Amino acid sequence: MKTMSFSKIWNKTKTFFSKPANIILLFFTILLTATVIYPLISLVLDSFTVQSISEAREINEIWGTAVKKGDFTFAQWPNLLFNANSEYSLYFFWQPLYKSVLMALLACVIAVLGGGVLAWLITRSNLPMKKYISAVFIFPYIMPSWSIAMFWENFFKNTNIAASNGTGILQALTGICVPEFLVYGIVPCALVLGIHYAPFAYILIGGILRNMDANLEEAATILKSSRFKILRRITLPIVAPALISTILLVFASSISSYTVPAFLNANNSFTSISIAMRGLIITAGKKGQGYVVAVILLAFSVLILTINNWFTRSRRSFTTVSGKSGQVSKFRIGNKPWIKWVVASIIVLLVSFFAVFPLVSFVLESLQETSGNYASMTFKYWFSPENFDVRITAQGQSSQGIFHNYTIWRAFGRSVLVAAVVALVAGTFGILIGYAVSKNRRNRIANYVSSTAFLPYLIPALSFGAIFFSLTFKQGFQWLNVASTNNEWSAVAICILVASIKFLPFASRSGTNAMLQVSGEIEEAAIITGCPWWKRMTHVLFPIQKSSLISGYLLPFISCMRELTLFVLITSSFSLITNVLQFYNVYGMTQMSNAVNLLIVVFVIGVNFLINKLTGASIDKGIGG
Repeated sequence: MKTMSFSKIWNKTKTFFSKPANIILLFFTILLTATVIYPLISLVLDSFTVQSISEAREINEIWGTAVKKGDFTFAQWPNLLFNANSEYSLYFFWQPLYKSVLMALLACVIAVLGGGVLAWLITRSNLPMKKYISAVFIFPYIMPSWSIAMFWENFFKNTNIAASNGTGILQALTGICVPEFLVYGIVPCALVLGIHYAPFAYILIGGILRNMDANLEEAATILKSSRFKILRRITLPIVAPALISTILLVFASSISSYTVPAFLNANNSFTSISIAMRGLIITAGKKGQGYVVAVILLAFSVLILTINNWFTRSRRSFTTVSGKSGQVSKFRIGNKPWIKWVVASIIVLLVSFFAVFPLVSFVLESLQETSGNYASMTFKYWFSPENFDVRITAQGQSSQGIFHNYTIWRAFGRSVLVAAVVALVAGTFGILIGYAVSKNRRNRIANYVSSTAFLPYLIPALSFGAIFFSLTFKQGFQWLNVASTNNEWSAVAICILVASIKFLPFASRSGTNAMLQVSGEIEEAAIITGCPWWKRMTHVLFPIQKSSLISGYLLPFISCMRELTLFVLITSSFSLITNVLQFYNVYGMTQMSNAVNLLIVVFVIGVNFLINKLTGASIDKGIGG
């Protein structure tokens, strides 16, 4: 009996490992547990651990204990949330949290209204110039959110605001000076984030509108239902899951935004929860309390995911994306032909203002001798071979013009290297996960791998950075700590590790969707002919879904090139090109920061355009957030 039992186990084991999909699932079960689950648990534990001698001293003074560095304690939580000094808790947590929630809600309204209305106009109306609008509207999402924030400041800053550095474009052209609350603080932050995520809403909602069963609306039209009634009773219920998902995902991304509030935070006019968290970890030296904030933001994300999954399941009956089976009659804009052209022109101007004009503003700002002075223009910040800022040279870095500045180009090269490796790792892993999950749809291991691979998307970028920042202080991981090693390759290594995990959801979602669309009969035919697995992947499956799978490489690359929030805790000021940009901005060198910003944006848009033309891959095919 023992022999029979062993034989059965052996045969089952051989059968299991004879299938490549099972080997892949086992590999990623181990890998994702080590790189996602373990760091998450580590972060939670660190929020209950005394991180420094000064933290131990504070806890002992307040609670009358005798804890020391490394001890387990619950004190970090009440010390932050319910400090005896009420102003402390208000300043570092409750006020930043309230402001961040308000900012995120406003951003959701702007993104959904802007993206949703445009998606409806593109798919359901006779709006002219649709191709141009659709192509350009995606630019604000391709660009970093902080690029739009910089453009906002460049355009609206004015001499009536003490915090402004010179004259903005609007004042220079018209003499109009807008009030400070429209330039710095919660209102512009919400507007910028809403503009940044509006293309995301457009992609998600527009995708549903394009693929929904047109016969439903057509039948209602034949029955003489009004356009408003069709929209309210048919279109909106079908679009509701995508709409709710958009709201929740935009809210989750906006509430934890660091870069936009950081760039539009003149005179500390607006402290977001992410800025407060960074202040606790870096400035105040209270890493434990900073990790408490990270855990709370993580809990927000889990709650949002739960709500999204519940709503999606409850509204599943409304989904009708089985293919286009009819032609929707287009809503006519106005009774006269010229009206639609007026509407289209207004939309084109608005879209171009936020998608194209930022590049113009970056050029203008980089050519000013003195920031905000349009009367004196110079190419110094681009071509000067001389160092012109002692603050930077004192730190052993170049302050020459862009084309002579080794600090900038060294950082840019590291950023391209990091983005390329991250794209290769995340994209390849995404394809493998997609293949394995598609072959084992009802398997528990497959569900675990799929869910765990998507989990990093739900974790706010700064919280995710905090996870690995805390990890670099632990035994065996100190070589990744840039501050202690002062080694630029440590920065490269930790950035590749963190970004590969953070951007894996884009690739895995793209890979899974692509592989699910491929009939199993195709691979079975290749198996019959004796085609090995690696050849089936490279010569059969990949070519069939080439554009979708390449999108799984493209989005991690673009996301990594424009990323700052994820790296702000784990890198130095000169590690990556986005770090350099922030450094120049902090030191008030707006000409240099705008020039660097232009370099990043043009490069990212150029790569996206080139890949799209060569392969047909696009950011919307791999988008996940």
